[in-house]
Amino acid sequence: MKNTPLLNSGPVFLQIFWSRVQAIANEAAQLIIRTSFSTLSSEANDFAVVITDSNGHAFAENNGSLPSFIGTLPNTVKATINTIGKDKMAKGDIFITNNPWIGTGHLNDVCLVAPIFHQETLVGFAATAGHVPDIGGKIRSVDARELFEEGLHIPIMPLIKNGNQDATLIQLIRSNVRTPDQTVGDIFCHVGAVELIARRMEGLLTEYKLNTFSELADGLFERSDLAMRKAIQSLPDGTYSYSMETDGFQDRLLFHVKVEIKDSTITCDFSGSPPQQNSAINCVLSYTNAMVIYTIKCLLLPNLPNNYGLFKAITTTAPEGSLLNPKSPAPVGGRSCTGHYVPCLVFGALAPILTEKVMAASGSPVWISNLSGIKEDGKPFSSVLFFNGGLGASALKDGSSAMSWPSNISPTPIEVAERDFPLFFKRKYLVCDSGGPGLYRGGLGEEICFINMHTSPLSVALLTERLKVAAPGIVGGESGKLGQVLINGKAVDSRKPQILQPGDEVVLRTPGGGGYGDKKQRPQTQINFDLQHGYISESMDYE
Repeated sequence: MKNTPLLNSGPVFLQIFWSRVQAIANEAAQLIIRTSFSTLSSEANDFAVVITDSNGHAFAENNGSLPSFIGTLPNTVKATINTIGKDKMAKGDIFITNNPWIGTGHLNDVCLVAPIFHQETLVGFAATAGHVPDIGGKIRSVDARELFEEGLHIPIMPLIKNGNQDATLIQLIRSNVRTPDQTVGDIFCHVGAVELIARRMEGLLTEYKLNTFSELADGLFERSDLAMRKAIQSLPDGTYSYSMETDGFQDRLLFHVKVEIKDSTITCDFSGSPPQQNSAINCVLSYTNAMVIYTIKCLLLPNLPNNYGLFKAITTTAPEGSLLNPKSPAPVGGRSCTGHYVPCLVFGALAPILTEKVMAASGSPVWISNLSGIKEDGKPFSSVLFFNGGLGASALKDGSSAMSWPSNISPTPIEVAERDFPLFFKRKYLVCDSGGPGLYRGGLGEEICFINMHTSPLSVALLTERLKVAAPGIVGGESGKLGQVLINGKAVDSRKPQILQPGDEVVLRTPGGGGYGDKKQRPQTQINFDLQHGYISESMDYE
């Protein structure tokens, strides 16, 4: 590395350089939003951008990226390095995969990895993950019995090599999905993003007269590692446990976590949690780990941007063959139905020592509606709509209503959904009394009612949770309200795909978040405010 006057300033230059790289990641994210073919990136924010060093260690990410994606993408880069080999990579290469155990945990998310070269030297990688509108197979639901039912599996392979697109692979993808233009279009908007990153990084290194940024990355990782270990040292050593029930299928599922704090490290062990299932709610270990490191960071260093160094002191373990570490070819399409519970478990375990920082359980996992049908011109279509429950309350405030967590997925605006799909949204409003009572109230769920306006049937596959087991409160707070799924006024089994006939009406009531603290301590002014705004009714008991 060639020194410059700025470089001699040490941490100052590191901050400047790191900020510049983060800006490059954000520019790439905006490119994806502006050029995406589906609403999954442009409206729902269901993608992420990560820039790593030459070893695949995360250096920077785009603002607002999904915790699950930024936690798994470095593993995708490392797997690509191991599979392809650095010596066989060239400038302009772009590699692709959607393998759940290498990528983000299910087939619907397509990951791209591009080496970054400067002066003929491989200096880092640009990586993206994005949810495509369709990947073939069964429409995404939890009733799949094995991975092979869930769609097209793309192993790590070149999408672009020596400047040439793999026309055979592209045709194979187009032939296996219901939305060939949208799916391939979304993949290539990510191609544009990683190509932009490669150009910008090369220009940045040239500007600062650097041969590589490996020393800067190592310096960042060292500082971040020390910061995390210092934060862990402030906690009392010990082992903290928590258990929580979830809906399951015929029987409820009981999850366990044991969090051990020792010698400036944290280990989250999920032994004793359920075995992997014959339904698509299995969550691969990399996704489980992504949720763990996100939760620990939220508790200890919420304001420091993510990078590899922050997570060196954190370990996640789960028995192989368990629901949180399944073996291939387990079905994994609905992995969020399990993975989104992980932060609640960790918060519950650490509540005794971080009482003022933990949050009650939210009305998540995020609810997902996967719609498919045949257009008037005879062509198939597929779409994904997201709906959110209420956030759990914390020691500082009430939970936000109808807000996605731990995945910051945005719901598709009604106007956009009605423009793109044969649906009419009859109503969408917050559900009174759905937030769990407490000193601070849980966030409210929402009710969404839409009608099939198509001239032919639509298939809808739902991913829903908290229909049987409500989001629990914390530190004495009470549980939120359960969710409901109705079609034409009748409760249905949302675990199974449903057929909507023309004119059928669907009502989704998402769950409320749990409350925080003793409800008897809630100020009367806050109760009156909630009554005035319709957040609670007169029947809500705060005595």
